[in-house]
Amino acid sequence: MKIATWNVNGIRASFDKGLEDFIKKYNPDILCLQETKAHPDQLDKKLHLLDYYPHREWSSCGVKKGYSGTAIFSKKPPVRTRKGMGIKKFDREGRILISEYDSFILLDIYFPNGAMTEERHLFKQEFLYRLTLFVKSLEKKERKGLVIVGDYNTALLDKDVYDPVALKTTSGFLPEERKWFKSFLNRGFIDVFRHFYPEKESAFTWWSYRENARKKNRGWRIDHICVSEILKEKLKEITIHQEQMGSDHCPLLMEIDL
Repeated sequence: MKIATWNVNGIRASFDKGLEDFIKKYNPDILCLQETKAHPDQLDKKLHLLDYYPHREWSSCGVKKGYSGTAIFSKKPPVRTRKGMGIKKFDREGRILISEYDSFILLDIYFPNGAMTEERHLFKQEFLYRLTLFVKSLEKKERKGLVIVGDYNTALLDKDVYDPVALKTTSGFLPEERKWFKSFLNRGFIDVFRHFYPEKESAFTWWSYRENARKKNRGWRIDHICVSEILKEKLKEITIHQEQMGSDHCPLLMEIDL
């Protein structure tokens, strides 16, 4: 099974810029998108290719248009789906979609960015705390492995950013955010990319639009796929497609025997 994740920074704009090409070339069984910035009824007819996936789930932002949002497109029907984790202040931004399948549960998450204000920083910190509790409860209740994909908006290791010294006080690489990510993994989850490539550097997934950051590869690895430890032996491969254009992020594609 091939599972892809991509922060497309606007699904309507991204379709002509590379999303269509990516789908045709790699043919993922499940496609998870973040920052869709759209409601289903806003999609242009040109997005007909997404009809290739008969099972489509959306969680759009209810606070303001053109903001946040997640979507899951799947060839196989899920057993059931849900939106959010039951906390209104987070769920109304359309940040979490959950699809349960026979042998695993998939969470497509667009984590908050805490850079704008102190209020949003605290919002993100609470989101991380609440998400940890929710995920562990879900895993215990359902007794299935979890696959958690998305834009985590957090880099963990020094090698996951282009300049760890200069960025140590920047949102997304703050000590408290890195501490959360490390503790999250220690609770029984695997960072799939580091599982396969523990020493690889410059494996970035996001670049600022400013100062030709992508051309200079001044990026961050903030898009991740993490899985429950019980799925470790089923992992086959993961690829960061840095060559794929269409957003300020690039997609990840994981192969797993599910």
